[in-house]
Amino acid sequence: MDRARLRQLLAREGSEAERLNPRSRSAYAGADHLFGRVPMTWMNKTAGAFPRYLAAARGARVTDIDGHDYIDFCLGDTGAMAGHSPDPVAAAVHRRFTELGGATAMLPTEDAEWVGAELTRRFGLTRWSFSLTATDANRWAIRLARAVTDRPKILVNSYSYHGSVDESLIVVGPDGRGTARPGNVGAPCDVTLTSRVAEFNDLDQLERELAHGDVAAVLMEPALTNIGIVLPEPGYLAGVRELTRRTGTLLINDETHTFSAGPGGCTAAWGLEPDLLTIGKAIGGGIPAGAYGLSAELAQRLLGREDLDLVDMGGVGGTLAGNALSVAATRATLEHVLTDEAFAHMEKLSERFEDGVRSGIERWELPWSVSRLGARTEYRFANPAPRTGTESAAAADPELEDYLHLFLANRGVLLTPFHNMALMCPATTEEDVDTHTRLFDAALAELVG
Repeated sequence: MDRARLRQLLAREGSEAERLNPRSRSAYAGADHLFGRVPMTWMNKTAGAFPRYLAAARGARVTDIDGHDYIDFCLGDTGAMAGHSPDPVAAAVHRRFTELGGATAMLPTEDAEWVGAELTRRFGLTRWSFSLTATDANRWAIRLARAVTDRPKILVNSYSYHGSVDESLIVVGPDGRGTARPGNVGAPCDVTLTSRVAEFNDLDQLERELAHGDVAAVLMEPALTNIGIVLPEPGYLAGVRELTRRTGTLLINDETHTFSAGPGGCTAAWGLEPDLLTIGKAIGGGIPAGAYGLSAELAQRLLGREDLDLVDMGGVGGTLAGNALSVAATRATLEHVLTDEAFAHMEKLSERFEDGVRSGIERWELPWSVSRLGARTEYRFANPAPRTGTESAAAADPELEDYLHLFLANRGVLLTPFHNMALMCPATTEEDVDTHTRLFDAALAELVG
């Protein structure tokens, strides 16, 4: 690839973004009282000199304060996989907050049991508790795993994603040993004191790490997602389950992103049998919500422990967790929006998106690949697609990503800014997908044509 040509195109698209978005540029420049000029610092992870500011969003569409409409394949990095403000969720939130009142009362609602039963139907785990984020669900699942196994360490895959959980910020270093993930902010201790790490798709490395006998749980995504999609090789997930059972190690499936695989995520789609499962983001239809599920046997072991404070200061709760508003939104999302039928529609569109990307890659003879996980599709700057998190991280190309993101955004299409992920929601259409296919091919034509 002609890197000089790429930089020239990137500069052009950056200048065009500034010309098209004067109000967003001004709002960003004037945000003097915000740390990093944004409400949450990850909002600076965007192509161009500033983020576009949200004015409105509905379904698969976003409008910015400069009046531009976008086809949204980012969907809040999975948080809006149900689409923006779906009607059933909006109605449930309005009823709970305005008509009935009582978003946070420290009292349970009957909606919670309905949600627990539905999560059981979808994922198989039979006991559920709620959080507001998947990060918190993971933190609490980790605490429970340590308590019930009396082991200190957690094992994760290199470059997996579990939110800001301290134990997960570890990667496999050049020497094959665990080391802190680059950029970790204010780590409370050396991450190797709390964690072990193995490459995704590497059962030999996993077996060596579990042989130490100090791992309470393997916390994993059934497919890596936030470093680019890395799919499991045949037999890998079955091997993980066999090794964890053999070594007395619990298995936690984090389905927060892999929920895209279907109504019950990868756990249902691939017949997995975790001891715990965590999920967040999409289940609340845009309202903050998360949950963790336990097997009945594990729940009984924990509830039978008189030495564990599970109701107050034990670290497995939060004042707003399980509040009436987020639970009402979760019920509406699961009952009426992210239904089995909706997932079938979303997966079909994702296949169409995958085919369109592949046709562009093949037409321009690029050494790239495309990976798909249900309703989620991603193009990769490597062929074959990476098989581990470390390989996936090495395949990143920030300049190339920024060019593609800016080219698309300047023409009305948004991808996830962290990588090249496109997610379908129930409101996404074939025309939306075909628009991306056309623009993607046009971007490649300018780059290599």
